[in-house]
Amino acid sequence: MKISVRNLEPTKVKLTVTVDPEEFDPYLDQARKEIAKQITIPGFRKGHVPGKIVDQRVGFGAVAGEAVNTAVPELYSKALEQKKIRPMAQPELDVKELPTSASDDTKVKFIATVERRPEIELPKIEGMTLEVAKTEVSDEDVDKRLDNLRQRFGTLVGVDRPAKKGDFANIDLDAQIDGESVDSQEGVSYELGSGKLLDGIDEALEGLSAGEETTFEGMLESGEHEGEKAQIKVKVNSVKTEELPKLDDDFAQEASEFDTLDELKADIRKACERDSEGRQANEARDVFIEALKKDIEIPLPSGVRKSMIEDRLKQLTADPDKATDEQKKEAEEATDKELEDQIVLDTLAEQLDVKVSQMDVTNFLTSIAQQYGMDPSAFINAIVQNGQLGSAVQEVGRSKGLLAGMRAVKFTCEGKDLDLTPFLGEDEALEDAEESESIEAASAAAAVADELSGKDKAE
Repeated sequence: MKISVRNLEPTKVKLTVTVDPEEFDPYLDQARKEIAKQITIPGFRKGHVPGKIVDQRVGFGAVAGEAVNTAVPELYSKALEQKKIRPMAQPELDVKELPTSASDDTKVKFIATVERRPEIELPKIEGMTLEVAKTEVSDEDVDKRLDNLRQRFGTLVGVDRPAKKGDFANIDLDAQIDGESVDSQEGVSYELGSGKLLDGIDEALEGLSAGEETTFEGMLESGEHEGEKAQIKVKVNSVKTEELPKLDDDFAQEASEFDTLDELKADIRKACERDSEGRQANEARDVFIEALKKDIEIPLPSGVRKSMIEDRLKQLTADPDKATDEQKKEAEEATDKELEDQIVLDTLAEQLDVKVSQMDVTNFLTSIAQQYGMDPSAFINAIVQNGQLGSAVQEVGRSKGLLAGMRAVKFTCEGKDLDLTPFLGEDEALEDAEESESIEAASAAAAVADELSGKDKAE
């Protein structure tokens, strides 16, 4: 197999692959066997039709076409491996030449155009020391969490007064455009000041009592008329305020296993401290990645970038074509950072020779499924059926590379060593051989899902 590579862009290449007849012949033979299973010819058992007869019956062109469908993806993968090209998207494949008969010695020739991971040079991490900002737990942090706990035990009580911020109003809504009702809802419970319904509704409701109504102009945020201005009539059915339990020992006994409020506060502070340590570990991760990216120019694949921006805009607005400049900027900045981080972490994992085992991928997908209350087998099967297993393997590789890289550097906080072992784990250099299988072995994760299928969406 002869492979020539032409760089179209820093992140895009065109591979021209020429396949010798002896390398393509096994694919022709396999295609003939598959076709033989599907045709019936008098005098021959099904599946035992000689190759020459198959060529005569269905035509060599059909056999070659079947063979190419199998050969090109496999030979493309081999070409990537030989030339050490790491694709970031699906390729555009174009078969240029094919033999026209069994005696034709024309070589199979195809072109693959694909966006690739750019080659970048990361700084040496050995001996690297990184400073991480200190995170502290304040009394306000404890009080905020305590207030959240109180709200779980709060009750709504009706009041005979105008509504104000923090109250809960039961309302009816009717949106009209040019005097015609386009959307209406009844009995909606809304917390004034939450800003979760419509722009302008907080100002419209404040000061209204039960039985009163008003009209305001607002932008519809969903439905057929999303993005259009409408006259919105709102009627208040009732106004309620939230009454929170008194903070005392009785509340501590009702809301927890503790006998006193002081004991409850102490436990909440410990929880806040654990969260604080987790935030510091996340900060260390971000500092580490930024240190790897420092002073490095990372070209981004334009096609992948465009597709990711479009996907993000779909999450920000129902109609990406109507996205605001602010939404576009947000999508572009988030995409650029995600792509840069992916490229850096993929390069790091490769340089550290990170291995991803079948168990790694299975555990990763199982944990995601559990987070979303899905059956692990169904979720993994959906990943496999949708062709996303490779992405899962890549994600696990990035995670393992990140952890291995962070273990290799020194983190400090205010000049003192920072121990992140609880979050990074111990060095995995002595892992069991079974846990150090090659990345290709991860495809066996599909074995745990052979009956069900399902799909869900991550954050």
